[in-house]
Amino acid sequence: MDDDDRPRRHSSGHELGLASQLASESLERYSLDELDERISLLQTEIQRIEAHRTASARHMLAAQALFSSGPSGSSS
Repeated sequence: MDDDDRPRRHSSGHELGLASQLASESLERYSLDELDERISLLQTEIQRIEAHRTASARHMLAAQALFSSGPSGSSS
């Protein structure tokens, strides 16, 4: 199993990278168009993260089902 495939431990704010930096950044210098573009980019990133989370949850449920079925397997 590659390191990238292993579940990570709970992250601190620092380990979340840019997301934690964005939350504390002043928005005063941005124009309305820049704010709209930033919102669009962040919404796209949220959708990407949600899709990955959904796929990860499905993978985990499939693994749990496989390992909880016991040695007898299915009843077919």
